[in-house]
Amino acid sequence: VQLQASGGGLVQAGGSLRLSCATSGIIFSIYDVGWYRQAPGKQRELVARINSGGSTDYGDSVKGRFTISRNNAKNSVYLQMNSLKPEDTAVYYCNLRRIELRHDYWGQGTLVTVSS
Repeated sequence: VQLQASGGGLVQAGGSLRLSCATSGIIFSIYDVGWYRQAPGKQRELVARINSGGSTDYGDSVKGRFTISRNNAKNSVYLQMNSLKPEDTAVYYCNLRRIELRHDYWGQGTLVTVSS
């Protein structure tokens, strides 16, 4: 199973970025997928997730600014991030999970830096 995250970078506050996570080696459509982030000195936290049925859930700090989506035909998940703030600076990780199968896969992370 491979998860390849991309799209991170340096952006000014108020700007936008779109993260992508391409996967392979799994039947992507049956997995719940999500984005998590970890800032220096902090615990990893949920950013957004979307289940196999398309229902979404967001961390309180990103509601209204970030949008998660998935394309099952491309085995990929995306995170559109708008109105970025310096506190959004973190390494962002994509995650695939299927509890019934005890599968929990993580990508390598992509760094997002938001300057003030």
